[in-house]
Amino acid sequence: MIYCCLEHVELAMDIVVDEHEVAPQLTELSEDEKLSTTCEYCGNNAVYIVAN
Repeated sequence: MIYCCLEHVELAMDIVVDEHEVAPQLTELSEDEKLSTTCEYCGNNAVYIVAN
C-alpha cells in the first residue's frame, strides 16, 4: 500500500503497476485518516491509498 497526496497519485499507481503487474486499487481515505496520514513522497497530507 502506498499513501499519497493528489499530486503523487499517478506516480503511486505507476509504481504498483510496475511492481505487481496488476491494475491498482485506488481508495480515498476517510476524513480522520487524512488528518493523520502523510504522503510517502512529499510529506503532505495523504488523500488516497494505492494498493494492488
